[in-house]
Amino acid sequence: MSLSVDPSQSEPKSQILSRLVHLWAMFGGVALFFVVAVNFLSSLGAMFGYPIPGDLELTEMGVAIAAFAFLPFCQLHGANVTADIFTAKASPRLIAALKAFASMVALAFSLILLWRMSFGLLDQYRYGYTTSILRLPHWLAFVPILISLSLLVATSMLTLRHSLHEAKTGGAND
Repeated sequence: MSLSVDPSQSEPKSQILSRLVHLWAMFGGVALFFVVAVNFLSSLGAMFGYPIPGDLELTEMGVAIAAFAFLPFCQLHGANVTADIFTAKASPRLIAALKAFASMVALAFSLILLWRMSFGLLDQYRYGYTTSILRLPHWLAFVPILISLSLLVATSMLTLRHSLHEAKTGGAND
C-alpha cells in the first residue's frame, strides 16, 4: 500500500509530524506489548494461584491507549478501511477528491473527539474516578489518548492538504 503522504517529498514540518506519528505508533506497540505481557503473566500466575491483581484494568487502559495511538499512523499511511472495488476504474483526480473527503471526515471526527475527550479528562480528574482494584486514576489513560487525537488532527490536516493538491493537479505528484 502506498503512502497517503510521502514524508520524504514534503517540507520539514511534514517530516517532523511524520516522525512524531511513527514514534507515537511505536509507543502504542509498546503499550500493546505490555498488555500482552500482563495477560501472559497473569494467566501463568493463575495456574499457580498467583494471578496479577487488576490485570483486566491494565488491559482495558492499555488497549484503549494503543488503539488511539495507531489512529494517526493509519491516517498518515492511508491504512484505513476502503472499498477499492468502487474506485478501481476511477480517475486519479476522483480518487484524490474522495481521499480529500475522507480526510475532512477524519478531521471533523478527530476534532469532535478531542473536544469531548478533553472534557472527559477534566471530569475524570475532578471527580477522582479510579479503577476498582488498583485504584489507578481514570484520567491517566486520557492523557495519551488526547495526544493521539491531537496527532490525528494534525495528520488529517496534512492528508487533506495533500489530497486537495492531488485533486487539483489531477493526481500528479509535483
